[in-house]
Amino acid sequence: MPILESTYKPPFQFKNGFMATVYSGLLRKVHLDQERERINTKDGDFLDLDWSYCDASTRLSTSAKSDAVIILLHGLEGHAQRPYVTGTAKLFNQNGMDAVCVNFRGCSGEDNRFYRSYHSGATEDLEDVIQYCIQQKKYKTIYLKGISLGGNVVLKYLGEDRVIPSEIKAAIAISTPANLNGSATELHKMKNRAFAIRFRKHLLDKLRVKQKQFPERLKDKDLNEIKTLREFDEFYTSKAHGFKGATDYYEKCSSVQFLHNIKVPTLMISALNDSFLSPGCFPVKAAKHNDNLFLEMPNHGGHVGFIQKGDVYYNEKRALEFVNEHKK
Repeated sequence: MPILESTYKPPFQFKNGFMATVYSGLLRKVHLDQERERINTKDGDFLDLDWSYCDASTRLSTSAKSDAVIILLHGLEGHAQRPYVTGTAKLFNQNGMDAVCVNFRGCSGEDNRFYRSYHSGATEDLEDVIQYCIQQKKYKTIYLKGISLGGNVVLKYLGEDRVIPSEIKAAIAISTPANLNGSATELHKMKNRAFAIRFRKHLLDKLRVKQKQFPERLKDKDLNEIKTLREFDEFYTSKAHGFKGATDYYEKCSSVQFLHNIKVPTLMISALNDSFLSPGCFPVKAAKHNDNLFLEMPNHGGHVGFIQKGDVYYNEKRALEFVNEHKK
């Protein structure tokens, strides 16, 4: 599919990628009423889902008023109340669709049950949510949207060797680190030092909570020695989820290797001034050879910072446009 020409033009002050990233991540506010529901995963853990509906009178105890839902996946150390997911949920609610914002394991304010938690390639949890939406909630039309780490999960899920449910009509991936090793390298550069320190602190805080449940596996000495995100992935992410190490985890979970197999219309939007993404995260060749993969690369936007006038961000508007174009 030809590369899409982007029409995104940010306000002047947000042409700077750092400013757009910081404002969107720390200062943006979105009001959205959500209802929490806990579901069990196939392996005996749980996921907390935060629902919002196109009809405010709908409650969990009743059947859905819409037959369409968008499943939203957050990024690294995010959660279902982050504005970059609630902004999309609100827009889709206003346009006749329900929304479910997924909290990855351990991200809903309560630690999950197992030593493992979530990672960039954990598509089995997305599969559980999709099946729940089809079997229990009876949705006939499902859209997927993942942001950053969540985008990698969405793309990997769609490109893996599995039968994709016919209810899934379209997908969107925003600011996706499709090449995890390349993105990890970028995050460790001086330009991203403030972000890397913040991510590491949040991740270690989570491990210290988990340490109370697994003190024999998470010792103070080991946690104190983790100085970088890569070291965190080497010590915990990779080993807790069955990989040999950080490099093995990055190689096996990078969605870029699965893009050729995507058969659902999928829109990728990644800004060329996104400091988190390496050149390998912009899959131009894959998009040109797959009629279902649409790649849009605005010059501006930073990392999930596609600010425009009004309350709706550019990537949210494009997500709605894209699903409307591919309704069946």
